[in-house]
Parts: sequence; C-alpha cells; structure tokens
Amino acid sequence: MRLFFFLLVAAILCINCKTKETFQFSLEETVNFLASDSLKGRATGTLEEQQAAAFLANQLKELGFAPKGVEETYLQTFTFMETRDPHKEVEFITAGEGTTTGTNVIGFYDKKAEKTIVLGAHYDHLGMGGQGSLHRGDPEIHNGADDNASGVATVLKIAEKLKDSLMSTNILVQFYSGEEMGLLGSNYYVKNPTLEMNEINFMINLDMVGRLREDKSLSISGVGTSSRWNQSLNVNNPGFKLILKESGIGPSDHTSFYLADIPVLHFFTGQHEDYHRPSDDSEKLNYEGMNEIADYIVAVCMDLDNSPKLTFKMTKNESEEVPRFKVGLGVVPDYLFDGKGMRIDGVSENKPAQKAGLQKGDVVVQLGDSLITDMMSYMRTLSTFEKGDATKAVVDRNGEKIEVDIEF
Repeated sequence: MRLFFFLLVAAILCINCKTKETFQFSLEETVNFLASDSLKGRATGTLEEQQAAAFLANQLKELGFAPKGVEETYLQTFTFMETRDPHKEVEFITAGEGTTTGTNVIGFYDKKAEKTIVLGAHYDHLGMGGQGSLHRGDPEIHNGADDNASGVATVLKIAEKLKDSLMSTNILVQFYSGEEMGLLGSNYYVKNPTLEMNEINFMINLDMVGRLREDKSLSISGVGTSSRWNQSLNVNNPGFKLILKESGIGPSDHTSFYLADIPVLHFFTGQHEDYHRPSDDSEKLNYEGMNEIADYIVAVCMDLDNSPKLTFKMTKNESEEVPRFKVGLGVVPDYLFDGKGMRIDGVSENKPAQKAGLQKGDVVVQLGDSLITDMMSYMRTLSTFEKGDATKAVVDRNGEKIEVDIEF
C-alpha cells in the first residue's frame, strides 16, 4: 500500500514539473484530459484512474487546497473484493489476490471556521464498457465526459470561486472512485472520514451537469433534507427551470452523506442517448451551462455562509416506490420533462420501442389500458407486463397522437 502511495505522489510531482507558473483553471481542459482516450475510461482500480487521481490532486494543489487524504497526501485508497450479486453489499478489506483498490482525492481549504461544506463528484467511469454499459458490440473506450468529468470540472470551478469568497465556512473538495460500482468511494469516506463528520454543514454533489438544455432545465435532488434549501435555491435562481426533488437518496454519492444525517443537494442536467456509451465525449458538453451552474451553486453557498449550521431532515425514500420490471421498453426517459406523459430522450437498438417505430421526442401518453401522466405512472404500468406480452402504446409526436404495437 505504501508503494502505491509513493507511485501516485511521484506522478503528482511529475505533473507539477510541467505546470505553468501562473495556474489558470479551465473547465474544457479538465474535461478534455479526464475524457481523453489515453485514460481509457477511468475504470476503478486501473492505472488510468490513478493517473486521473494524480491530475486532480495537482489541480487541488494549484488552487491552494491542502491535502486532506491520509498520510498527508490528497489521496485516500480503499480496497474491496468485487461482487456480481446486486443484493450483496461490497465489503472493504485489506489488499489481496482478486481485490481492487480505488482512490479518493481530497483537498481542504481552511478558513478556520466551525463549519465545512463538502463539494463532491465521482471521477471514475466504465473503462472499456462491461457491466453498466449500454453499448452493444466490441469493447470501446467509455470516456465519460458528462458522466462525470463534467461534475469534476464544475466542482473545481466552484472551489476556485468560493475559496476567496466564503468568510465563515471551510471547503472540503472530494473526488470519488468506485461510484459506478455502487457509491464505493463516498461510502468509504463517510465510514473513514479525514475530517470530523459533525463539522460538515452540507454536501453538494455534481453528477452529470454537462448537458444543460436550451430551456435551462436543472434537476436538484435532496431539497427536503433541510428546511433552508427551497428558500436559498429559489432566491438565488438566475433563471434555471428548476425541477426540485425532496429525497436525499438517489443513485449518486450524495446518498452516502444523507445516510450519515447530513443535508445534501444533487445537481443533474438530465440523461441522454450517450449515457454509459462510448459516445459520451467532451465536444458534446455545454461549457457555458456548466459555468452558469457553478455560479448558481456559488451564490447558494455564499447565501448560507453566515447562517447557522443547517438542521438535517429525513426524507421519503423515493427509490423504495419504484416498481420492479420484468421487461423494458428500450428507451431513455427524459427525467427533466414536466409535462403530461413520459418523454423519450433516446431509443435503444433492437428493443421494443425501436421495433415499434418510437422516436426521440415522442411522449408516451398511454400504455395498454393505462394513461401515462408522469414517470411514476409509466413505471407502474410497465411493471405489469411480462416477456412475450403484446400491447398498444399511444404517443404524442409533435401534437399528433400515434398508436403503435409493442411486443415485449
């Protein structure tokens, strides 16, 4: 393990040798590096992930953040045995044959304050594909520009802006490994913190914030975890179309902190047809939108800088209400759609939706005998079908109602 640390620290020093005397942070440069083919998708435990960790440690150093990992470094490693059983929780163990070691990257800006905010984002991705990939075909590099180089770069931009703006709040920046394998890095940190957990005021998680749309739809989850969130988010909103969700539990790293009784927010610009595919590349990101999101979060953090520490509130676990499916339609739902029905944001090849002629932008308003009014009604209806069933669907396509035959 010590050899592992020395190699990563050496890599950081090597990067430092090449940096300019005056550091100028760039969203695009950070995304382009993390989402480059040379990092081969940043899979957890790979040499390429270690290279990404060294790069991020250097970014934090250049921004003036002190190491807050272990052994006076920016790094916190964790080792686990992989499991393919989705119902079995991963156990963190000592290194050995058949284990994988992930690396969290952590930096701290000390304002000598009594409370600290956590800015977090996962930086791992799917490597060459495998489990979790929606790609069909030969293995290809999954660069993960939106998922989640976008979140990492935006966290760094926020950290750059806040370090000289906050007066009464310390800043803890964390980049997690192992998120794609089950929120492993954030889970490990919460169980093995390098800062007292009772000092943390709140945690902000950015996961997939690189595809802000023209209507500026922005999903924010966790608003029910503190009574202050709604007020601060609305008062400081510069013009986003906010889609606010109460639950502090979701498929990203804020969940780990929520389960430790810490108020959380998760920012998300929506899923798309490049999600978990090799086509999630850096040139497709909306960098202006990422800057706008960064400025918004900075305003929220500054609004709460001199306020008392937030009081944590438990929320309903919305994931417990999600039905289990025996079949799938083969679409990527538009989770930011707030109209009637379920709008399709992408269609998978050789799946029921594509075979029925459904297209991106179609809004499913009826499935079988059930009217579809929102995402939950769609999921409940879909859960009633089994493989081999046939039904009809009605979609709204640019104002025209179209009926199609679906075979599961």
